[in-house]
Amino acid sequence: MLNDSAAPSFDLTRERWLPVQRRDGREEEVSLREVFAQAGELRRLVGDVPTQEFALLRLLLAIVHDAIDGPLDLEEWQEFWDAGLPVERVHGYLDQHRDRFDLLDPGQPFFQTSGLQTTRGDMTSLDRLVADVPNGAPFFTMRARGVDRLSYAEAARWVVHAQAYDTSGIKTGVVGDPLVKGGKAYPRGVAWAGRLGGVLIEGANLQQTLLLNLVAFDTDNLRIDAAHDRPAWRRPPTGPGQADELELARRPAGLRDLYTWQSRRIRLAFDAEGVFGAILSYGDPLDAHNMHQYEPMTGWRRSEAQEKKLGLPQVYMPREHDRSRSAWRGLGALVTGRAPGWEQRKEAAQVVRPRILGWAARLAVEGELPLDLLIRARLFGAEYGTQQSVIDEIIDDAVAMPLVLLYEEDQRLGQTAINAVGDAEDAVTVLGDFAADLARAAGAETDTAKEAARSLGFSTLDGPFRDWLRHLTPQNDPEERRAAWQSQAHRLISRLAGDLLLAAGDPAWEGRVIEVKGRPFWLSASQADLSFRFRLRRALPMAAIPGGDQGTGQLQKAEAQS
Repeated sequence: MLNDSAAPSFDLTRERWLPVQRRDGREEEVSLREVFAQAGELRRLVGDVPTQEFALLRLLLAIVHDAIDGPLDLEEWQEFWDAGLPVERVHGYLDQHRDRFDLLDPGQPFFQTSGLQTTRGDMTSLDRLVADVPNGAPFFTMRARGVDRLSYAEAARWVVHAQAYDTSGIKTGVVGDPLVKGGKAYPRGVAWAGRLGGVLIEGANLQQTLLLNLVAFDTDNLRIDAAHDRPAWRRPPTGPGQADELELARRPAGLRDLYTWQSRRIRLAFDAEGVFGAILSYGDPLDAHNMHQYEPMTGWRRSEAQEKKLGLPQVYMPREHDRSRSAWRGLGALVTGRAPGWEQRKEAAQVVRPRILGWAARLAVEGELPLDLLIRARLFGAEYGTQQSVIDEIIDDAVAMPLVLLYEEDQRLGQTAINAVGDAEDAVTVLGDFAADLARAAGAETDTAKEAARSLGFSTLDGPFRDWLRHLTPQNDPEERRAAWQSQAHRLISRLAGDLLLAAGDPAWEGRVIEVKGRPFWLSASQADLSFRFRLRRALPMAAIPGGDQGTGQLQKAEAQS
């Protein structure tokens, strides 16, 4: 804190600034020393926005990795899992590097650049530091008119977030940056984590979460140069602009370097009451292509466009999240690394699942973790708009699953879960087609009705599927569990279809002549209902339906004849 008798200081190792949720639901702030000491009593980190949580957890992981200089292998990791986080070693480490964790230090402030000045000699608004969604409007309604001040704790969190998720666009140029032109720093892309479809593993408490994401250095296809892999606070303080190109060409050296990558150059302006301004400009660039052997917390996709552009035979780019799809609908890419349609596009080897989930699979195969251990794959992402100069949407989703789904020695249950996602997709498609048929029978526009029904279908199946998924166990028979899901999906989708049928107006019941496969056909609500039953039974053939359901309307006969 600031006082009259001492130099300005806000020591992040001892001051409370990290927002956490305790296991009883209470939220409060803790220091770095406290967060490690109390990790077993904490449910998780929380953030001012979800992406802040992702950035802060990576900061904590970098501290642990560096404090133990590992884990070197699975055996060392297992020791930590059995005994808990090495709190004393971490505390000793924080004491050793305490001077680099001072947010207000005049010479080497945490995650900032000392002496940073704009070419105009002014400070920019704190709005640039605080994440905005959507379209430039501040995320919190209490800040609808902008951010005038931040507490030191808030400012520390937003500095970490900016290094991970800052927007692109034109920024105020800083003195000493050779790329500044006319007092402006022109767009150089969003900060590193903003390029990712972030994925991490959540356990029952923060200690489990930290350990489950603490990847061993001997992990296959993960590049770590242990001799040079250091976090930002163990590197010389940054200057204006990006680091030397030769140095950047050798980096990132590993997880510690990557998790604390200085994408931006920042300096806070503060007084005794808190932070009132900031300078925020570009720092060290990091190309996203072919970083799949360095960055474990995202999936990757093969990019033909980038291969042509860069003249390389193979280029992988991060797989960003689709905010229109719930996390469970992308289960295939998480569990096996297969994207929808991979068989048709022959992409089995072209999609790489997040290595953090590959690490979890290793814990199941080589380690001593029980296969029925329930984990949550937590998804984070930012969608940028207006030439990446603002954050339009923040993605935060999770899917709970037993560790057995990642078990590579026996993939039957994991494949069953993926097939169940396909069953849900097929059932919702049938519901959408039914809604379109009802609209067509009434002479109305079909696309709106179809999309509304699909949206309703997925939202209805969302909770039940997540519950079905989290209750899978190694003892389950895969076929029986899939049949149980198909039965539940059939019941829920049929109920929605019944509601649509009841809501159909007189024109739909009266019907009209349409053309089916070049032939005239009288379509009415009753015929659409018969067709729906036939299609749903075909989509979910394993569903147990009391009394049977063998709809045989004229429309499906016409389809079969064609």
